[in-house]
Amino acid sequence: MKNRNATTTKMVMTGLLAAMVAIMTAYICHIPYGANGGYIHFGDALIYVAAVLLPRPYALVAAAVGGGLADLLTAPLWAPATIVIKMLITLPFTSKEGRVLCPRNAVAPFAAALVSATGYWLAEGLLFGNFVAPLVSFAGSAVQSGGSAAIFLALAVALDRIHLKQKIMPILGMTEKVTSKVKVNR
Repeated sequence: MKNRNATTTKMVMTGLLAAMVAIMTAYICHIPYGANGGYIHFGDALIYVAAVLLPRPYALVAAAVGGGLADLLTAPLWAPATIVIKMLITLPFTSKEGRVLCPRNAVAPFAAALVSATGYWLAEGLLFGNFVAPLVSFAGSAVQSGGSAAIFLALAVALDRIHLKQKIMPILGMTEKVTSKVKVNR
């Protein structure tokens, strides 16, 4: 019964994080940018949070569903590329540490920024048949990725202060993986 509850909890958290990503991406700080339907947003910060709180398969789903839904609501042409790119930006992060802001997760937003900028440049080139014009989109990608990184890092510090990982890991059935790395200050 315990595994079943953990699976249900992971699915619920995945759904909640996907919904939060979609809302943050589509409606909060949504700034249209460029002539091809792109926009700047800070929803990637919540994708990063999903990537550090959930096991990888669930984080991939939260990123794909949240980002894809946001694009379906605001810029449907970009949805297929977004689904793939948002899944890829979760890969530099780890959920196997006892803290949200471990060394790997502190550097991961910058690796994710490179993946995102390159992915959207490639997608725009394929969609519109020109790989030179989309180079100007790198400025928007830098703003979006930099803002998302700053928000994620601030959230990570706050989540570590309230020991969120230590509280949710047992609920998610992930205690065996991180107990040796968890250090609780009381």
